[in-house]
Amino acid sequence: MRRDRGVAQIRVVNCLDACEQADVIVVQPSPAGRAAGGRPVWLGLVNDPDATADIATWVRAGGPGLSEPPDILDLYEFSPSRRVRRGVEG
Repeated sequence: MRRDRGVAQIRVVNCLDACEQADVIVVQPSPAGRAAGGRPVWLGLVNDPDATADIATWVRAGGPGLSEPPDILDLYEFSPSRRVRRGVEG
């Protein structure tokens, strides 16, 4: 897990019980982002350096709840099972 300048938590893993979506990135909102309604965003199949750069730019701009993600991230977003979400977001 990594914090990008205290803005948001970023988790990058190979599988995270969503192996069919590897590489998986979970961007969790900062406390301010959560207070503004932001929720964790799950991104899968992120194997493109340009997509990774777009994610980093979005997080630096505030991330979930504080900044709109680039439209291209819609291609990567997915919803894992509740069990998997609880294990990471809990």
